[in-house]
Amino acid sequence: MYEPYIIVLLLLVFVAGNAGLILGLSHVLSAYRRTPVKIEPYESGMPVLGSARERFSVRFYLVAMLFILFDIETVFMVPWAVAFKTLPGMAGVLLIEMLVFMAILAVGYVYIWKRGALQWD
Repeated sequence: MYEPYIIVLLLLVFVAGNAGLILGLSHVLSAYRRTPVKIEPYESGMPVLGSARERFSVRFYLVAMLFILFDIETVFMVPWAVAFKTLPGMAGVLLIEMLVFMAILAVGYVYIWKRGALQWD
């Protein structure tokens, strides 16, 4: 009854043990030397250019939201493609549905392109 779960449990134990082993070995075998340069906030040794509390431009958040929007588009297309292949009787309806969806996204894309939201100044 619990045989499929035992395999998953063994896999989880193996993954956790492997992660612990790799972390432990890297800690034991590493040649970490603390130097004044490495203790600084930026370990690259570059001088700090400004405050860490600086504000980001609104364009940064706008581009991030647009990325999420168009990422959701691709997440919607994969199950649609599976349904399109497995439901041959509804192929016409599914095709029209996806064309309408892509047309709405294309209008949105052209709108943000014309408004200059993708231009980074």
